Amino acid sequence: MQTADYVVIILYMLGVVAAGMILAKKMKNSKDMFAAGGQSPWWVSGLSGFMTIFSAGTFVVWGGIAYQYGMVAVAINMCYGISALLVGYFLAGYWRKLGVNSASEFLQLRFGSSIVQFYTWFQGTFGIFAVGGAIYALSKIVCALMPLPEGHLFADPETGLLSVPFTSVVLCLVVIIITFSGGLWAVLVTDVLQFVILVISVIFVVPLILSAAGGWSSFLEKAPEGFMSPVASDFTWWFLVGWVIIHFFKIGGEWAFVQRYTCVPSSKDAKKAAYIFGVMYLISPIFWMLPALVYRTIQPGQDVEQAYILACNLVLPAGMMGLMIAAMASATASAATSQLNVFAGAFTTEVYQRMFNKNASEKKLIFVGRIFTVVLGCIVIAGSLLIPRYGYTRFIIDLTTLLTGPLVLPTIWGLFSKKIGIKAVWGTTLIGFFAAVIVKFGLTADGFLTRIDLFKNISNWVIANMRIADLTVGILVPLIVLIILELIGKEDVSNLIKVQASKDNFHATETVESSSLPTKMVMYTLAIIGLMMLILAFVNTDEMKVLLTFSAILFLLAGSTYLILSKNRQKK
Repeated sequence: MQTADYVVIILYMLGVVAAGMILAKKMKNSKDMFAAGGQSPWWVSGLSGFMTIFSAGTFVVWGGIAYQYGMVAVAINMCYGISALLVGYFLAGYWRKLGVNSASEFLQLRFGSSIVQFYTWFQGTFGIFAVGGAIYALSKIVCALMPLPEGHLFADPETGLLSVPFTSVVLCLVVIIITFSGGLWAVLVTDVLQFVILVISVIFVVPLILSAAGGWSSFLEKAPEGFMSPVASDFTWWFLVGWVIIHFFKIGGEWAFVQRYTCVPSSKDAKKAAYIFGVMYLISPIFWMLPALVYRTIQPGQDVEQAYILACNLVLPAGMMGLMIAAMASATASAATSQLNVFAGAFTTEVYQRMFNKNASEKKLIFVGRIFTVVLGCIVIAGSLLIPRYGYTRFIIDLTTLLTGPLVLPTIWGLFSKKIGIKAVWGTTLIGFFAAVIVKFGLTADGFLTRIDLFKNISNWVIANMRIADLTVGILVPLIVLIILELIGKEDVSNLIKVQASKDNFHATETVESSSLPTKMVMYTLAIIGLMMLILAFVNTDEMKVLLTFSAILFLLAGSTYLILSKNRQKK
């Protein structure tokens, strides 16, 4: 990268942190910090949900799979879109109708405090620890493009590149500052900014990389056999079906996504938030993955985890490459800030307030929430330094396929079932965990059950079909347990009354209007970045046309946003 890229990265990151500081003024109480006061516009929540599942893993894991196997990476990412649309139809609106500010609040009403405490401590530590893996993946991408002089304080002595551990820690600190200062408002607004910049940057990369490859027809001619197939290797049709199901659970019941449905004014807005999330993931994967696919025909034999960023580096001019890196960093920060905000809120309300200070003032709750943000941020740092030893790609896929079902399915089931109670939730979760341990550590190669003749055939099948085995256990075991408990269970009357009371109270107060603040901040940011690219166009005259076009698009978007705001003010 060139000097202009480094300048853009620094200015962009400072701008994101500044946005968090500005939004700190909007936090008057704990609901503002952890639920945006119920005023988030539906499109902001939807795009934020899109970015919550989007991180460096999109470029490292799926970009690497796109480079290695082809269109299967597009098919896998489109599964998120199908899952989100199903969540919009069945779950998102219902979450808002409950009148709760978070998934933890619903679980408290429906099942009591014990399972909330378990989910808070388990997901708030292990889940937050996992976020560090995404930051590590981003650091690996960024550092690959940043050679430093020999003996430099921040250089890796083995590679001569910027140190990955040092970069991971710096990025984690940025994440902590954003969440600490601005709460959920900062998370939502920065998510939207990252979405806009990434989309525009990738749209520019696609025609440039195709041009470098000699055009679409030349790319197809040079592509390996089977490269355009939606399935490849162990990513089979059954895997895709399982991926849709497991992400229906994840997007429909995981706390960070539920927060996106409960922070909007109405159930209709919650549905629209999920729908825009789904539609974007049905359309965008072809654009996200195409650079890595095409790069395979230009430079075969590259490190698959770095293929995506190398493709961008090949065609993007100075300044835009820096902006792309900054947006990738922010996208990863987005996933981290979402998780940090959710679990800082859970620890504040479910641990501190419920167990230690039931009468805490709103000012005190915000202060404690920020303390928990810092503590959890330190766990993210630990994850970014330790997960690479296990393997980031393997860690993320194993975590998603094996543990999402046991952790999330009981919550979704409890939305509609009148029978399952706290024992059913505990039973499903613990049996699901036990089944995951058996598959991952008992039936795999050198597992503790492989020496027993009775399990040899099962073990051989698991080893040969590891991804399908993980998904089968992660989906079927908790589902079967819940069906059995539903059939033999009795109605959980007392807790159902509490849930109904919350629903009734929400209907009585559903008059909140969406805030225009996110739209204004997006408008200003687009204009500032457009101005930055305009200046760079006259500095980097070799790439003037590309930079001027990019700048013009940003100014056009900023102007369109201004017109929308003006019309909304006139209507009021």
